[in-house]
Amino acid sequence: MSKDLQDILYSEIPLTRAIGIEVKEYTGDSLTLCAPIENNLNHKCTAFGGSLYSVAVLSGWGLVYMLLRQHDSAGHIVIHESNTKFLRPVSSTIMAKCAFDSREQTDRFMRTYQRKGKARIQLQSHVYSDTDIGVMFTGSYVVHT
Repeated sequence: MSKDLQDILYSEIPLTRAIGIEVKEYTGDSLTLCAPIENNLNHKCTAFGGSLYSVAVLSGWGLVYMLLRQHDSAGHIVIHESNTKFLRPVSSTIMAKCAFDSREQTDRFMRTYQRKGKARIQLQSHVYSDTDIGVMFTGSYVVHT
């Protein structure tokens, strides 16, 4: 399944190939994406803020995509609103992890989507600088038919 997500990212969102995003781990409840620092450097030789944002937002997008696949559903996933806090520079591989809050959150989201053809879910993603959190991202994703 993670190979499918990797292929979708590269074919549907060309930026992901350019910045080198790879699916590192999918557990069913969380998704971790990574991208090499070399493709994403800024003038200070740390990760470019736009790249950090992209990996964070796509970790949530990918997690929603995988949830839909688990339920044999499809839809258009868009980011509706987001907030990004850049806490410290990231100077190694960009690693973003997004996880669902609970099974109740995903069940409620899927029930709404199946009933109305549209649903919203709020997710948090953390981008790591080595073992410390470098970026905290919160995004509201909307899925519609």
